Amino acid sequence: PCPIPPQMAAAALLRGRAPGRGGPAWRLRAALRRRLAHGSGRHCDDPAGGASWACFPLGERALVRVRGPDSAPFLLGLLTNELPLPASAAGAAPPPARAGYAHFLNVQGRTLYDVLLYRLPEHDEAPAFLLECDREVLGALQRHLALYKIRRKVTVEPRPELRVWAVLPRAPEEAGGAAPLREQAEGATILTRDPRTARMGWRLLTQDEGLALVPGGRLGDLRDYHRHRYQHGVPEGIHDLPPGVALPLESNLAFMNGVSFTKGCYIGQELTARTHHVGVIRKRLFPVRISGPLPAGGITPGTSVLTESGQAAGKYRAGQGDVGLALLRSEKIKGPLHIRTSESGQLALTASVPDWWPTATK
Repeated sequence: PCPIPPQMAAAALLRGRAPGRGGPAWRLRAALRRRLAHGSGRHCDDPAGGASWACFPLGERALVRVRGPDSAPFLLGLLTNELPLPASAAGAAPPPARAGYAHFLNVQGRTLYDVLLYRLPEHDEAPAFLLECDREVLGALQRHLALYKIRRKVTVEPRPELRVWAVLPRAPEEAGGAAPLREQAEGATILTRDPRTARMGWRLLTQDEGLALVPGGRLGDLRDYHRHRYQHGVPEGIHDLPPGVALPLESNLAFMNGVSFTKGCYIGQELTARTHHVGVIRKRLFPVRISGPLPAGGITPGTSVLTESGQAAGKYRAGQGDVGLALLRSEKIKGPLHIRTSESGQLALTASVPDWWPTATK
């Protein structure tokens, strides 16, 4: 039999149970870990036997549960997208966990909050969903939901005991490929593919130690997660998508499977639908790389991006180190671009088109 990986042993000891003891709680966690891996028997942390994963605890993300008989129609009237698929019928095999991506918009059609949606197993109970959001807007999101709840049979409550993890292959070239994990939803644990793009790997929600639930998992540096996001052009949270400022289609919501153009009405739909049907989106969020000595405090959000001749091409949005996102005019991204800073003078900026975007946009 495979030896127990060190991270599983450490997690078990932290919970007060030494590995190898046969208590029911330990057996339940062990069974869950087996189900999270494919049936190939690769449960050991063997570099030659399976993929190795980097696991990032996302402390800046928070979860809100929305449940009740009216939870589905309630959320449909507020979100840009359809809801994740429901659980299977009684007696059928448990389905994979389902996740979705969407934005809440204001009445002017601008993004308020970006969320990942998780549909919880119902087990003869009322429908329930988890909404993953930026922790800084947790209170604002709860107030937004309460504002529109009116008389609906819906309960909105934070779930601070659950932690959000991002799970990415340690080798960047594996980010869009098959991996020895499978989608799962059991109890308070959900493991599912990130719905935005295959480049973002998996999402894990759990009360337990996340590393113990991912075969071959290793704790990753959070800065590497954000660099990975920016390199692949994936915005997340209020710094990348400023509430009341960002427009969903300019933020590539459609590319990230975050909007339905066939669902019923939702708040902010009019401008989004009109922009889509006109088919003209002149500016988009592009991943950018900056060359040259960076200012000590980084690049200020909103800094103008200029062409070689000094014409405005867009604005820098957010980033980490020499990588980030900028809202740029599409016709300007191929020419030389730069930004000006008080400390470093002029810095070259290179925009790119992510390889996972639809071919027609490249």
